[in-house]
Amino acid sequence: MLEISVPDFNDSFSRIVLGGTQYLIRFTWNDTAQRWSFGLYTTQKNPLAVGLRMVPEFPLNLQIKDAGFPAGAFGVITALTSVGRQDFLEGRASFVFMPAD
Repeated sequence: MLEISVPDFNDSFSRIVLGGTQYLIRFTWNDTAQRWSFGLYTTQKNPLAVGLRMVPEFPLNLQIKDAGFPAGAFGVITALTSVGRQDFLEGRASFVFMPAD
């Protein structure tokens, strides 16, 4: 399991390597809806998945069957029922990637 740091910004892109392939991951905080979402992109910013809502204890990419998507599951590990703006930063929630192998 790989823990992925969620930056303290309302909207950010970061580089990440999953399964030997480099991607861009985008985290977005929606202040009106009070929720986080993420997206995964190629290094050329071509979207593989956009606006996936970050909910606790559920495989976030369960419905994605794109061959370019990394094999595994993204998830939020927490005891909370929803994830607030500061929960990743303050350690109450963790965003993770669990490789398929």
